[in-house]
Order: sequence, then C-alpha cells, then structure tokens
Amino acid sequence: MSDYETYSEEDLEAGRLMFARQWDFLTSVTDMANLPPAAGTEIAFAGRSNVGKSSLINALTGRKGLARTSSTPGRTQMLNFFVAPETPLTIVDMPGYGYAQAPKELVEAWTNLVFSYLRGRPNLRRVILLIDSRHGIKKNDLEAMELLDKAAVVYQVVLTKADKIKPPALVRLIDETKAASAKRVAAHPEIIATSSEKNRGVDELRAELCNLATQ
Repeated sequence: MSDYETYSEEDLEAGRLMFARQWDFLTSVTDMANLPPAAGTEIAFAGRSNVGKSSLINALTGRKGLARTSSTPGRTQMLNFFVAPETPLTIVDMPGYGYAQAPKELVEAWTNLVFSYLRGRPNLRRVILLIDSRHGIKKNDLEAMELLDKAAVVYQVVLTKADKIKPPALVRLIDETKAASAKRVAAHPEIIATSSEKNRGVDELRAELCNLATQ
C-alpha cells in the first residue's frame, strides 16, 4: 500500500523481475576504507533497532535468510551489502539506531561510520528510512532525519509492520508521517506502508527501487 502514488503495471513488473534474480550477500564493512567500489545505484535501509529492516530486505529479495534477523536489537553493527547478477542496484543494510543498551563508544562508532558513508558515497541514490507503524516517528527517528538532512541525502519513509494496526489508524499515520516529512529538507514526499509478514506494499517498494536504479 502506498499513499498518494500509484505504480503502473509496467513498473510493478520491472520491479518483480529485478528482485526475482538471485540476491546474495556481498560484504560487510566497519570502516570507509573497506567499502566496495562505487558502481551502479545504492539504496540504503535505515531505521531503529528491531524496526524490521532485515525482514523487509528478505521479503523484497524473496530470500528468507539473506539479511539476518534477530529479536535482539542492535545486532546489525556494520554496513551490509547485497547484490544480484546483472542488476544495477546494490542494497545496503545500515546499523540500527536507538538501542539504549549499546555501549556509548559503539554508538559513536556506528554514528561516525554511517555519517561518513552518507556524506561520502557518490552512488548512494536514496535512504529508505523505516518507521514502525505501531509507534510512528520517535525522537531517535527525528535525530536520524536530522542526520540525513545534514548529509544532504534524499530519504523516503517506509512504514513497517502495517498489518499490526487497524486500517483507519494506518491512514492517519500515513497522513501524519507525510506532514512531518514535508517539513524536512531532504525527505521524499511519498510514503509506502509495508508488511513483510503479509507481503503488503512489497511490490510497490520493489517498483520504486527499480525506478531509482534504472532512471
């Protein structure tokens, strides 16, 4: 489910075909020196710890074990890169933020790595900022938006776990999130609501990412 944008059958089919390919793990990095060569289009996924980043990446690619999922917040501590043959798109799973129990030094290291990546990656086309539908935009989400605005990287809010709230509440949340995004310097205006569990909004997100990679 997307809010104010519709995707053509051609867009949806192109997205389906791109993500029907064999997606695989490429590499993990903990510092800028080890980044893979910048090629094609990179789309990075960001969000609070336990927001469902790994589950959504797995749903998009049709591979349940591609991105590791865990009920333990803060497990993703590196930039993880995923690619598919003959596809101009690389997916990057960024470290989750907002995990209060992480040591301060580790949080600072994550922040430095993420900001350096955001500022210095020439082929980073967009950040997909995941927001849990059950909670809406929280303080640390706003801090992430500030970081993205400062880095001058376009980001798009994608709601996760949209099946966990009732439809009227979801409509309100989409409207509220769109209004909040409109105030941000680098935010993309459209919102996509997804559910990895119900495969909801996944086709639309595939189409969006395919358009970014091929236009």
